[in-house]
Amino acid sequence: MELLPQSQKKVLEILGTGGAMTHKEIAEKIAYSPRTVRYALKKLKEKKLLIRKMNLQDMRQVIYQYPVPSPQETGEARQ
Repeated sequence: MELLPQSQKKVLEILGTGGAMTHKEIAEKIAYSPRTVRYALKKLKEKKLLIRKMNLQDMRQVIYQYPVPSPQETGEARQ
């Protein structure tokens, strides 16, 4: 895996320990600006290191999850 910038490493670290959360929650926990966090999330999603999904408790919000669940965990496995 290529080297990641510090902002992307911090985002993965916080998602790995804190579970799925919004970009605002991530920014608050790591004390980075929301813009920096959004950019890090965008780049991590492009690298397929995390997933973006709708928050089922509030469909207006998007949450990010890491590590990416396996197809078996998401129910997408075909047998």
